[in-house]
Formats: sequence, structure tokens, C-alpha cells
Amino acid sequence: MADLAMNFGLGSLPLLSNAKTRSICAENPRGEVGGAAKAMPQPGDPGADLGQGWKIRPCITLPKQSITTLAEIDGPGIIQHVWITVDPKAYRDCILRFYWDGEKTPSVEVPLGDFFACGHALRYKVSSLPVAVNPSGGFNSYWPMPFRKNCTITVENQRWEDIGGFFYQITYALDAVPEAAACFHAQWRRSVTPIERPEHVLLDGIAGKGQYVGTFIAWTQLANGWWGEGEMKFFIDGDGPFPTICGTGTEDYFGGAWGFGDTFSTAFLGYPLWRREPGEVPKHCLYRWHVMDPIRFEKNLRVTIQALGWRPNGKYLPLQDDIASVGYWYQTEPHAAFPKIPEPSGRWPR
Repeated sequence: MADLAMNFGLGSLPLLSNAKTRSICAENPRGEVGGAAKAMPQPGDPGADLGQGWKIRPCITLPKQSITTLAEIDGPGIIQHVWITVDPKAYRDCILRFYWDGEKTPSVEVPLGDFFACGHALRYKVSSLPVAVNPSGGFNSYWPMPFRKNCTITVENQRWEDIGGFFYQITYALDAVPEAAACFHAQWRRSVTPIERPEHVLLDGIAGKGQYVGTFIAWTQLANGWWGEGEMKFFIDGDGPFPTICGTGTEDYFGGAWGFGDTFSTAFLGYPLWRREPGEVPKHCLYRWHVMDPIRFEKNLRVTIQALGWRPNGKYLPLQDDIASVGYWYQTEPHAAFPKIPEPSGRWPR
């Protein structure tokens, strides 16, 4: 059954399938059958004394100001797991892109760290179902990503220097893809919320049929006091000034309550980072995965979050905060054009 390659959880594991498992890494860059661990050791390599077939090429170097293709796969199939680790200097200076079925513009375009729910170019732990970040900086994505003809995955190093020690593993299944399966998308945006309308736009102009499945936010607090009173809003299928879905506060949307008070990381929602260092502005990171409650749309989608605090008189305080976000969704292709992603200086944390 083609559906088994989609991996519907523990219950499907005993069931046999005709899907073919393949995996791409530096030791087998094309995922070829019997194609791994063929690199020949060179003098001075750590594995030179062991010979071919041992640990000779476990990682690659990302040349400065260049795009490296991590995977080119002929389908049909589905990406099941992506693991990456690299120095944190790559987290905001490298852009991860995914292309499905020969498309010219990517369906995923996100700074490397933010894709794995690590914002502000910082490393911390995330323990969730579709994304896990483990000591020390092991990035894991389990978002299922089907494709029918082919897929291409690239990483662009926009830094002024080479980045060495880039380790990666991309595991996928080759099998027929169900007709109803939509393509995975992820988009990064950043803004400083204007005082006149303190609202950050996560997604806008999304056109097609699909479902919204995840939110990650890296929030930089630029004022004293509580920062999370604003509401999350989903404008669905032609909503005008008023949304169909509206939350009741930032901490509420991310599954907490009453100003958090502590960090947490769970299967579907979390507040894994609350950074308060002397001489720094406070930094927060939050995620919510709509795995159990995807937000479905038929024609279009717009997603926003407000930045509000409290005034001494008990009224809401509009905030000028620095908010970066990733919105994750599935939809039919073709997708609408993404906004141009900022240059590295526009992505660097405060």
C-alpha cells in the first residue's frame, strides 16, 4: 500500500510495504543502493589507517557565498527524517531550501536554525514530535514531505567564510504518493512591530487548498514588563478585517497560561527558550505544532500575531518588538511567491 510510506505511527509499523528506504549523507551523497562508505582515505585522514569502508567522509564544508545541493531525488517518494548538525554560526547565515517536482521557487526557505525551532542563532533543546533538538545541537525534523516527480534540497552559506563540519542525514522512502497528499511549505519572516499597529505577519497571500500545521516564533523583547498579551489570528478563505480563528493571548496560543513563568517543551507546543542575560535584551522562543488540530483552508490564508503588554493604568500597551517567525503548512501547488528573504545582516539577532 502506498499509504504506508507516509508512516501513520506505531500502529502501521508491523505492516509490510513495497516502499524502498534510502538515505543521503556525506558518505552516500546520492542515496545509491550499495553506494555508501566508498570514499578513499587520504594521508592524514583520521581513518587513513583503517582503509576504505570506514569513517572517511562523515561531513562536508559549505563554501562561503555559495549554494550546496544536499539532495537530488527522483520520485515518487516522501522525506521522512532530516538530521543536521553544524556550528551555530550557520544558524542564521545559512538558508535551507526545499523544491518539489521541478518548481523554480522553493516551497521551504528558512534560515537553518529557525527551521528546527532554534531562533536568535542560539542552541537549546527542543523535545517535540515533529522537531527535536538534542545535545549538542542535533537538529531533527520528522515533518513528512511527499513529492511526486523529484525533490531538491539545498543549503546556501551566505557568510563571509567557509563553514566546515556540516553533518547531515536525509532519510526518505520511494513509493507512490496518495493523490490527496499536499506539499510541505515553510516560510520565514521578520519585523519590528510598528507602534501604530503592533502586529507581526507570519504568512500572507497564501493561495491554494491546504492546512496550516505549525508556528515557530523567535521574539526579542524591546520593552520592560510582560510582552505576550497579543492574540494570534487566522484569516481564512477571504476573511475581511475580522478573522475566523482568534486566540486569547500569546501564552494561551502556545499552550501556557498566566505569563508562563517557566520554560517547557512538549510534543505539540513549547516555550523552550527564555534568555535573560546581563547587558542583553530578553529573548524568547515558542512553538506550536497543529498536528492534532490542523487549520484547513480552501482558497487562501493569512496569519498574524499582535505584540501587546500592559500599561500601569491596566490598559494594553502596544509594543515595538522584534519578531521572527516560521509558518509551516501543506498545500496544493503551485504556491504563491514568497517575500524576498533578508540578507544576513537583516537576519542577525540583536
